[in-house]
This record gives sequence, C-alpha cells and structure tokens, in this order.
Amino acid sequence: MLDQKSEIGIVFSCDLDGIIEEVFIDEQSILGSTIHGKPFATIVNRGSFAKALNFINEIKQTGSAFDWQLTLSVHDSPRVLNFAGMKWKSGLFIVGAGNSSRIEALVDELMQIGNEQANELRRAIKENTKQSRERVRLETELYDELGKLNNELANLQRELSKKNTELEKLNEEKNRFLGMAAHDLRNPLHAIQMYSEFLLEEASAQLSPEHREFVEIIYSSSQFMLRLVNDLLDVAKIESGKLVLERDSKDLVLLVESNVRVNNLLASRKNVSVKFISEGAIPELPVDSEKIKQVLNNLISNAVKFSKRGSEVGVKIWSTGVEVIVSVSDEGQGIPEHELGKLFQPFQRISVKSADGEDSTGLGLAIVKKIVTSHNGRVWVESEPGKGSTFFISLPIP
Repeated sequence: MLDQKSEIGIVFSCDLDGIIEEVFIDEQSILGSTIHGKPFATIVNRGSFAKALNFINEIKQTGSAFDWQLTLSVHDSPRVLNFAGMKWKSGLFIVGAGNSSRIEALVDELMQIGNEQANELRRAIKENTKQSRERVRLETELYDELGKLNNELANLQRELSKKNTELEKLNEEKNRFLGMAAHDLRNPLHAIQMYSEFLLEEASAQLSPEHREFVEIIYSSSQFMLRLVNDLLDVAKIESGKLVLERDSKDLVLLVESNVRVNNLLASRKNVSVKFISEGAIPELPVDSEKIKQVLNNLISNAVKFSKRGSEVGVKIWSTGVEVIVSVSDEGQGIPEHELGKLFQPFQRISVKSADGEDSTGLGLAIVKKIVTSHNGRVWVESEPGKGSTFFISLPIP
C-alpha cells in the first residue's frame, strides 16, 4: 500500500492517435524512459484498455475529458488513477493522478514554468469544476423539489382515499333511497296500468273518442313509468352488489326461441317480423334463466322499436366451442360511430330515435351489460348508419 507521500502523478502529451510524444511529469517513474512512441492505451491494465481508447476518442471529439478512472500497474500493483485531458493544437495533453486535487496541483506546477498546455487545461478544469458544482446544486434543488412534490402527492392520495370512502357511502345511500322510492312507486303504477287497460278493453264502447284518447295516454304513460321503476330497481340492486344469480343448467336455444315468440306478437303490430336461426349444436349453460330472458327481451324489443315497418329483426345463436354467442340484428337507422360508447352507460341518450317515437328509459342496455358480465360474458355492438345495428352477447362454456 502506497502512503500519501508517495503520490502518483503523470503528465504527458500525445499525437491525435494517442501515441505518447513527450513526458513532462512522471512521479515514481511509472512510465519509464522507453515510453516515447507507444500508444497511451498500452500503459493501462488490460481491463482498462477499451476504456482508455474511449477516453482518447472523447478528447478528440469534444475537445476535453474529465474524471475518467483508469487502472495502471504501479510497481506491479494495480492503482486506479483519475485522468483529465484536452486537445491542444495538433495533439493531446493528458494528466493522471490519484485524485482531482492532485491533478490541479500538477497543472499548477507546469503553469509555474509557463507551459501553455497547462494554462489552457487549468482553465478547462476550472470551468468543469464550476459546471460540476452547478450540476450538484441543480440536482440538490431538484431532489428537494421532488421531495416536496412527493409529500404533496401523498397528501392528495390520502385525501382522494378519504373522498372515495365518502363517495362509496353516498352511493350506497343513493342506491338504498332509489330502491325504496322505486319499490313504493311500483304498486300504484301497476294499478294505474291495469285499470286503464281494463277501461280500454271492457269499457271502450262507453267512452267518447276524446275520453278514450285520455285513457290511452294514461295507459302508455303508466307502462313507461312502470318500466322505468323496474329498471331503477334493477340498477339499484346491481350497483349495491345485491344481484344474486340463481344459476341452473339451461337450454339456451329454448330460452331464445321462447323470447322470440313473445316479441313476435308485439312486433306484428308494427308489421315487423322476428326471425330466429340456431346454428349447430349448442351446449346447455349454467345461467340465471330469468336474468337472461330479461337480457334477450331488452335486445329484441329494442331491435323491434328501432326497426322500420315491414322490416325484419334477425336473432341468431351459435357456439364457437369456447362460448355461446347470441346476436340480434335490425334494419334500422344504425348508430353513429362516435355514439357507440354511450350505449351501455346508464341514462345515456343517443341521437337515433325509435321508428314510432317510443320512449326509452336509458337504462336497458346498462342492465344488459351488468347481467351478462355477471355471467362472465361479453356484450358488444356493430353498427353502420343507414344499414342497421347488431348487438352481441357471449356466454362462456364451462
């Protein structure tokens, strides 16, 4: 181990190819008298050879290089030295020492004897030191600023967590209130619908045309309100996490076929036909049949609602071997592409209106998506304005 009195320092010049031309300082004679004409890279250990070449290249390309550490063999012992260098006229000027302070001291020694390269390197070292200090200052300021931002972010995250908890409580309260209100409204609305339907069917002959029109308005309005209340109850139940599926192995073809027959009766009033196609063998699936009926009824009745008179609604079911897919197609107006993202969101309305102006609660497709996803299935839509729409649901095969 060398003590501090045996400081190592070397100062020499090279040509642009790194060939040593002149040695100015060689403390402890580590370069030796036969170093002239040898490449600089040969005075370092084998492990530092490539790094020494890169050091020379950086001086040639940028004009100077600082704080490069290379390993030399000092009296048969490896020793890491710091190197600095600069391009000077048609050559290179290089200084190596145990640390940066010693490099500056060696340069000062050469300056005292008027060495021009040393004067220039001294100025470069001072500028590099100034830049290093500025860099450290900026890094410190940046670290402090990042620390402040991190603290602010932590505070915001805590506040966000608190707000989310409050929001969850408010959402639960909203769902509870919504469920209570809808439940209380359902019975009187159902009574209004039944009595108005009775008047239309049993007492129609005794009503004047004006009174019959009034009763028809009451009946259609009560129908819409009852659908809305039922949808609200479904949404409240789903969002509160109380949607319980009563799964049982079911023949999905029979479920779809039954729903098509029911909707065909309603579609005939608009002169719309509903055609059903089953392709290939369809396995039975563990589903909640009532919930799947609700999904099918919503999709098929929507297709009828948005179909032109005299057109056709197509319902098809097939299996991919991985999932069973049901599609419902209409020949209606189609949906603009920029509005497709709204379809499965609660209370979202789109620009497309139903063929006969029927009202919509804006909840049906949102409920469809909730029910299908609760069965681990998927829902999507394909549509082209002027050519109609096709809605798809897929249910996985266990």
